[in-house]
Amino acid sequence: MQRLQIIHRTEYRFPVAVRLGPHRLMLRPREGREIHIEAARLDIEPQPLLRWCRDANDNAVAIATFNEASSQLTVSSEVLITHFDDAPLDFLVEDYAVQHPFIYPAEERPDLDALCAPVFADEQPQVREWLRGLGLGLAPMETYVLLDRLNRAIRDSFEYGVREEPGVQSPATTLALGAGSCRDYATLFIESCRALGLASRFVSGYLHTAETERGHASTHAWAEVYLPGPGWKGFDQTGGSVVGSDHIAVAVARHPQAVPPIAGSFFGPAETVPQMLVDVRVAAL
Repeated sequence: MQRLQIIHRTEYRFPVAVRLGPHRLMLRPREGREIHIEAARLDIEPQPLLRWCRDANDNAVAIATFNEASSQLTVSSEVLITHFDDAPLDFLVEDYAVQHPFIYPAEERPDLDALCAPVFADEQPQVREWLRGLGLGLAPMETYVLLDRLNRAIRDSFEYGVREEPGVQSPATTLALGAGSCRDYATLFIESCRALGLASRFVSGYLHTAETERGHASTHAWAEVYLPGPGWKGFDQTGGSVVGSDHIAVAVARHPQAVPPIAGSFFGPAETVPQMLVDVRVAAL
């Protein structure tokens, strides 16, 4: 068990006062057996009307609406959690799913079918060719071994970099460039799992490391695969590891572009381009 403090500050600076449209915030960690929230605070300037809701994936969403024009928008989230996932490798897969390929039970398939269907369907040939080059999906293999090899192959085969551009690269783009960010790695992993018949989803959240203790960090992304027995199991492609107590999930989605931490709009002169400043600190207490 460990206690973690997450401080996430995002600031938008506009050259002129603009009218802010509604903003959708996904900053509150997903609670469950492994993560308990002890305290949480969300400060926004200018002060909005704030409404909390849940989406179809049970992500906590805050909708902020504004009544005044402003040349600056600041969103500060501070959360204190207790994390109990100290043994991420301590799990058992159901006997029928120990070896890949396997078939999900009929009663679960309606819920999992969408998460087995690729988002970038037209790029599946490139993904499948890449998997063949890794020797994955060609013959029966222990399911965990397959996922571990895929996870490590992404970590070892591509050049990691932080991208400031919004959205994610398509799998074919990442394969062609041989480089990507954590969210690009996760997207390639998800689409590879779907090519192999495995239900998978994108995760947006935070990672605790020695670097994030000092601040000036950013959010993180990884993937989860549905394994009969343990359920949704996280794999971090940036570190080539199974997700544990240093990972804090905030939001999950079928589509990698569906869960940015902050999304919204503004109304102002056509040439208005805001400056965005992000600072994330994740520290152990």
